[in-house]
Amino acid sequence: MADVVCIASWNADLVSRVPRPLARGETLMAQSFTIGPGGKGSNASIACARQGAQVAVVARIGADDFGRMALALWAKEGIDTTAVAVVDGEPSGVAQIWVYDDGDNSIAVAPGAGAGLGPAQVAAAAATIRGARVVMASCEVPESATIAAFRLAREAGVTTLLNPAPARPLPPELVALADVFTPNETELRALAGLPDDAPIDAAAAALLARGAKAVAVTLGAQGCALYRPGQPVVALPRHRVSVADTIGAGDTFTGAL
Repeated sequence: MADVVCIASWNADLVSRVPRPLARGETLMAQSFTIGPGGKGSNASIACARQGAQVAVVARIGADDFGRMALALWAKEGIDTTAVAVVDGEPSGVAQIWVYDDGDNSIAVAPGAGAGLGPAQVAAAAATIRGARVVMASCEVPESATIAAFRLAREAGVTTLLNPAPARPLPPELVALADVFTPNETELRALAGLPDDAPIDAAAAALLARGAKAVAVTLGAQGCALYRPGQPVVALPRHRVSVADTIGAGDTFTGAL
């Protein structure tokens, strides 16, 4: 049985390093190009497994080279792939990523086979979900799959964790079913429906008022902060590191948490 079940996205990351963001219609020469593993769910699952947890993924990938990359990686990390569907005729997900000289990045995700992950596949993994301690998901997987998994988890008393990225409006049921949210500052403001310059405290309060039980917001160089209804804010400082790039930082936070 798994400690943690992730309703997981998988993408092969196609990473180009360029000096700065591209203007519309502009071409820049890249300093380098690499292909590596990615996807918010996969990244978080690996971070979680490396903390010593037993992790299982529910995912949908293509029967292609990128799909085989996923299976090999998960096997190496000791992650249970029993609930992974490998499908013919659909490509695995890819993410095109531009990393800039300051370490920041821009990402475009094409989910491929992952877009077909749905309630039926989640239902097939019901026993694993009910037996877990935590079920986590992100907004890179179809909402219907996350809701189905969180319903099963809630019925069994299993903690649910949602990394709400990429940020988009969430239905009230999903907000109510998620025990913990792990947005960054931009995502938190978007979820709260507030402008980009709104105070973080106000954005967290707005999300808690909609039924969220806890919000652990990542604040980049300022560390992170935990908001819960009726309780003091818990703020933690950052770890001081030299930033190579920020790809997967929020996913790693989610998995470690």
